[in-house]
Amino acid sequence: MSTEKPLNKILSNPNKNKKYMVYVKDKSTNNIKKVSFGDPNMKIKRNNPKNRKSFMARHGATLEKVEGQKNLSPVYWALRSWKLGTKLPS
Repeated sequence: MSTEKPLNKILSNPNKNKKYMVYVKDKSTNNIKKVSFGDPNMKIKRNNPKNRKSFMARHGATLEKVEGQKNLSPVYWALRSWKLGTKLPS
């Protein structure tokens, strides 16, 4: 069985405390880390422009506060999942 993990691809999280997960390579240690994000009880309504604009406004400032490698933070992947064209697991 292969131990390779798909990097930078949003996957469904088998653990039910978060909705999605993604494997990311940490540039400082060269280790692969799992980043979990998303409320499992809420839907992403990104097709509604008003909802998308509001979500981006609320979380964009949080991403700017992140120091270091941005894609190791859950807010980076939450924002990315709300962008149109991003493939999400069903």
